[in-house]
Amino acid sequence: MSTPAMRPDASQIYRQYLSAVMLHGHASARACDLGATDLYALNILQLAGAMTPGELGARTGLTTGPTTRLIDRLERAGYVRRAPDRGDRRKVIVEPVSRPADLDHVMAPARQKIGEILGGYSPEQLDVLFDYFARAAQAYREAAEQLRANGTADS
Repeated sequence: MSTPAMRPDASQIYRQYLSAVMLHGHASARACDLGATDLYALNILQLAGAMTPGELGARTGLTTGPTTRLIDRLERAGYVRRAPDRGDRRKVIVEPVSRPADLDHVMAPARQKIGEILGGYSPEQLDVLFDYFARAAQAYREAAEQLRANGTADS
């Protein structure tokens, strides 16, 4: 058991974790012949379902032009399609229709290693971890929304 004086800086460990997740995301995207933002957008669509281009742009942090180009790339690759919104035919929604065929193969090594790590925790510890993941994800979404609402500094 380490004493507080011997414990590595928690902030540094957390930042290293986030950097490793981002690095893996970029490497996975490259392995699937995608850009990191493209894979990120596909993940958003798989998790949340169909949405308007504006919603996808907000969730990816992209402005209108880059969002349109993102959707164009994903549509050309056969991963999404634009469809009329059933509730308002003036609107378009972006629907996920497939995903990279090799994505599961690309993700398998990390999934296996993370599964082994999680296997070392008790059910109670896992409850705490997954509670943290859910609450931290919400906190990050709220912080991102607050940053978007405040705008970006132009100076």
